[in-house]
Amino acid sequence: MAPANKDHQVAVRCAVGVFVPLLSLVLLGRLDLAIFASFGAFTGIYGRNEPHGRRLILQLRAGALMLAVILLGALTARAGEVFALTPSGSTWLQVLATTLVAGGCSLIVAWWRLRPAGSLFHIFAFAAIASIHNQPPLWQGMLVAALTVGFSLLVGLSSRVLPSRRQPWSWPRPARLSGVEHRVARLEAVGYLVAAGLAGTLATLIGEWLGFGHNYWAMVAAVVPLVGHTTRHRLSRGLQRIIGTALGLVLLALILLLEPAPWQTVLVIAACQFGAEMFIARQYVLAQVFVTPLALISTLLVAPVPAGTLRDRFLETVIGATVGVAVVLAPAVWRRLSAGGHSMED
Repeated sequence: MAPANKDHQVAVRCAVGVFVPLLSLVLLGRLDLAIFASFGAFTGIYGRNEPHGRRLILQLRAGALMLAVILLGALTARAGEVFALTPSGSTWLQVLATTLVAGGCSLIVAWWRLRPAGSLFHIFAFAAIASIHNQPPLWQGMLVAALTVGFSLLVGLSSRVLPSRRQPWSWPRPARLSGVEHRVARLEAVGYLVAAGLAGTLATLIGEWLGFGHNYWAMVAAVVPLVGHTTRHRLSRGLQRIIGTALGLVLLALILLLEPAPWQTVLVIAACQFGAEMFIARQYVLAQVFVTPLALISTLLVAPVPAGTLRDRFLETVIGATVGVAVVLAPAVWRRLSAGGHSMED
């Protein structure tokens, strides 16, 4: 367990950032828009412990990118009907589009020096929205997402209300990436493309065989091991993802047994968001225990979770994490084989 670093402050901001928009939708009777609010609230996880000025800049960028991803996801969901695609064709279109989002957003996040790094949240947001069959009117979904992003920005600056908590207001110019950093960013983007694309392909093929859907869960799990400074750290994250997801599914099963009302579900989502942000930088397994029900329980606001969903999510996580670990190990294995080949030639 890493030491605390004002994690409770970030956790409260993120919990409030998702709780207020979702509760508003519950009161308005528009639960069909809940997923747009949930992903718009991801804006609050960026600029974690930055000064207010820099936090605003980072969250503006993160919010704009998330809105673009949400819009693309909503348009992709409508593409199957527009182009008269079969269900299978729509699925493969979503896999391809999610793969491109994985690589593209990874590159943008690196260019803008956003933290958390990588495109995990963008993959999740895009694929989840793209997989919704009964889409609400586009302008309504985007309006809710934009309002939630705006609310997250206000929450990020809310401590300025207290004079004792105000920080010097500054607008620092973001540092440009060096040549080496550009090269690393491009290589990481390729890794995200390969991991997400391969995991989505395998999950789709295996899903057709075993009868489960929502392959994006595997694509999300596949990119988790790609974040880290060392191979050991990345492999550890892949294993922790599987363990944390299994424990999180148990927690979710207990929640489902209670059959919570919509307003109670919103409270659970806020509590899970708080728990996830409390531990995401300190202990990844514990964070995943909260992230897993947080990711799935939002669907309770729209429709009941079908039987077998928990089993399917675990299988998809195992597929994705395995692919991610393979992608992490591939360069080292290739270098070792190349070195062995050169030695034999010598």
